[in-house]
Amino acid sequence: MSLVSGLLTDVSPLREYPQFRRLFTGSLLSAIGSALTSFAVPLQVYDMTHSPFAVGAIGVASLVPVLALGLLGGSLLDAVDRRILVLACTGALAVTSAVLAAQAFAGLSDLWLLYVLVAIESAISAVNIPARRTLVPSLLPAGSLTAGMALNRLSFQVTLIVGPALAGLITAAAGGHLQACYVIDVVSFGAALYGVAGLPSMPPLPDAARPGLAAVAEGLRFIRRSQVLAGAFLADLNATVFGLPVALFPAINAERFGGNAATLGLFTAAIGVGGLVSSVLTGPVARVVRQGLVMLATVTIWGAAFAGFALSRSLWLTLVMLAVAGAADTFSVVFRSTIVQAVTTDELRGRLTAAEYVVGMGGESLGSLESGALGSLTSPVISALAGGLATVAIAAVIGLAMPGFARYRASQATGPATADGTADAAGEGPAEGPACEQTSLPA
Repeated sequence: MSLVSGLLTDVSPLREYPQFRRLFTGSLLSAIGSALTSFAVPLQVYDMTHSPFAVGAIGVASLVPVLALGLLGGSLLDAVDRRILVLACTGALAVTSAVLAAQAFAGLSDLWLLYVLVAIESAISAVNIPARRTLVPSLLPAGSLTAGMALNRLSFQVTLIVGPALAGLITAAAGGHLQACYVIDVVSFGAALYGVAGLPSMPPLPDAARPGLAAVAEGLRFIRRSQVLAGAFLADLNATVFGLPVALFPAINAERFGGNAATLGLFTAAIGVGGLVSSVLTGPVARVVRQGLVMLATVTIWGAAFAGFALSRSLWLTLVMLAVAGAADTFSVVFRSTIVQAVTTDELRGRLTAAEYVVGMGGESLGSLESGALGSLTSPVISALAGGLATVAIAAVIGLAMPGFARYRASQATGPATADGTADAAGEGPAEGPACEQTSLPA
């Protein structure tokens, strides 16, 4: 293996496993279509209201259903055929996008309708996205887990860059009209259906728990008993709640660079570019054994990069720090997803994957609230610096307080609960149980 090929993302899962390739391709094409709607809805709201607050309220309409339904939806995933559930959710999302297209063609100006449609879409996605993440355990062997996660992250970065750029070109070509974005999104759901329709049936286990609060509580108890899972979730929350100062970007840009809109755009683009570059160079991550420790290291780099962003005065150094943060985020997400799927037993996979989704969505929203509130009480620079340093310090505390997470090795996975009610998921024993033979890929 040459040095270059060893650094590049391992694409062997796409070559060797046709069903995984089918799911991956369909999900990628559909995600790009969904990015067009994600571009169109805020622009339509702004065109209707010319209010930044009205645009920001879209985030509230998206988050509330996730927090309300995410964990309950996870209990449903463990009790039904996940393939059929994903097909149903995909069809429902296609109908929602079709209604968005219809209201755009009708020239409606009902703000409430857009918020309702966004909330419905978010509620369905709170079930659909975790469900898609649970499909792959039967499609890839355990040895391809990390490579699959890296490929998924690469597809996310491609969507993050290609989707908005394509949406802008389409909207410009249509004279500023957004109907084409909505229509293409509706059509793209055909790719999502194609990706799932050809997969084998994935029924629940014979003794699957009934959906409901009791099943949710069982999943939360499993997380609490496992230092590995609790450590992965806490490390992710640490990074997003304290070390994600996106809400401060406009104020810092205005203070240091005169509020130039093009410069502000470079802030977000730098994070995306850093993430894309690191996504292409994820070849070595498959050889990382101490995944818990390395995840803590990447979270530390993430926090330190944002602290450097807060202190930097030149534009080039600012963009470099943001690119470093984006690169660290890629590796952190790959390791988190790998750990969660490797340690989770199949009977709890839906609930724990849903918990991972809720943690990710909730952490980002809380991070914006935290950094914005502290920035208002002190200053944007102090808020960004304090958040970055806090992320570094808390990562160290997690490593010391949860040695099982820091010692976790990639070959280890969870087995059945022991007699005293604890689970062998602290990363301190040999791998055992069916989870060792399974993997998953977030869609």
